[in-house]
Amino acid sequence: MIRISPTMLPSDTHLELHSAWLSLIMQGAYSEIYLIDSKTHRIIQANKAARRNLQYTAAALYKLKFSDICQLNTGDSLCDLSAIFDAPPIEYPSHCIRRDHSTYPAELRIFKSPSNIAGHVIAICNDLTASYASAHALSTSESRFHAIVSNTPGLVYQFLLGLDHSVSFPYLSAGCQALLGISGRQLRANPALFVQHIQEEDRASYLTTMAESAATLKNWNWEGRIHIEKWNDIKWINLRATPRVIEGQGVQWEGVMTNITQSKQEQFEIRQSRTQLAELSAHIEHIKDLERTRIAREVHDDLGGNLTAIKMALALLIRRLPANEAALLEKAQYVDSLADRSIESIHRIAADLRPSILDIGIVAALEWHSREFAKQSGVACHFHSNREDIDLGPEPAAALFRVFQETLTNIGKHAQASVVQIKLALNRRCVSLTVTDNGRGIAAADQRKPKSFGIRGMIERTHALKGEFLIDAAPQGGCRVRIKIPLSVSKQNAP
Repeated sequence: MIRISPTMLPSDTHLELHSAWLSLIMQGAYSEIYLIDSKTHRIIQANKAARRNLQYTAAALYKLKFSDICQLNTGDSLCDLSAIFDAPPIEYPSHCIRRDHSTYPAELRIFKSPSNIAGHVIAICNDLTASYASAHALSTSESRFHAIVSNTPGLVYQFLLGLDHSVSFPYLSAGCQALLGISGRQLRANPALFVQHIQEEDRASYLTTMAESAATLKNWNWEGRIHIEKWNDIKWINLRATPRVIEGQGVQWEGVMTNITQSKQEQFEIRQSRTQLAELSAHIEHIKDLERTRIAREVHDDLGGNLTAIKMALALLIRRLPANEAALLEKAQYVDSLADRSIESIHRIAADLRPSILDIGIVAALEWHSREFAKQSGVACHFHSNREDIDLGPEPAAALFRVFQETLTNIGKHAQASVVQIKLALNRRCVSLTVTDNGRGIAAADQRKPKSFGIRGMIERTHALKGEFLIDAAPQGGCRVRIKIPLSVSKQNAP
């Protein structure tokens, strides 16, 4: 095969070949390309991109000088292009002028024409409108980002866990110094400083949660304490970050670290306050039970004794009344019946204040109260215990009885039930009481009512014994109340 190079062709053929290639390149290019007469500066040829951007027809464009449609941003009108003909083809910042006199930024390059097209130069313009818009958008985005970061409390950061398990901080906001007591430059230079700041007992959870987040790509959320040696201070911080895989590098998180010391202190104070309130509530209930016991004893022994003496004296008087004093005898018998009713009331009041049957045991007390409730309400009560006797201390027994008493009271008032199942059980770890009715149940909203003091009191009594209280829907409809009291508490309160 014979290869023919352009130098082997006749000069006319060579020129035609160059012209064909130039036309092909010009028309297919996205950049604006102009062929310019180096003497007159008139535009001899322009490609489609140039005509489209400038909004000229070819005939109209070829009547113009290049300086009519393109000028340097320095203000030079390029009327004397010969000054840059001999210069290397470098970039000139410029702007192009459309037919409607609007302008757009451009990048200009001037090239000498081939020797066989002497007297001409080639100008290439690239429209920079999109680039400028992108740069402006990027600048605006960066400004917004820095504004958000600068007003975000805490430390905004990027954390990279490399494939070789190395760690680094590609980005740290200015909040690094305020939060950790070290500058971002120091931490980037020595990333291990962060782990060294974490309290030793909290480091394991930090590393574990990081590994879990890296493995599952779920958000990383960690709370722990850091020690700022510079200030001799311990802070609680919260770390929240979102992971993503960076190909060939590892897993990178973007997130925020914030100082939560104050909220932790407030949580501690709230828990402490709740504990103190619970202790106070338990103490008040204990004092109330002691006072009930004292009042019940005095009512039973003092008033009951006096009424019994009155009844005995009244019986003696009735026997000595003359048989013909029917009116007096009727009055005396009425007073005697009043004394009987008063004695019954005293027994009932004393039992309500503190059932003496509690002295026999919690099983007997609950079974007795079940029967009493059934008599008064007409609701059938079925009591079952897996032990004949359960040895509880006085306080746990009294608390469990009061909770049971309130439970039956609520059933009588609200449940509209016809049957109540009561199960008392003793196992190795706790004493449990389950009360189930077949009534209309209880809504969750009713449990949270501000004035649900009955339920709240039951919860407080149970929690005072470190027990569990649960109220929910029964499997077959109705309501179920479950109470569990640990045996350790029962033994501690035993006499």
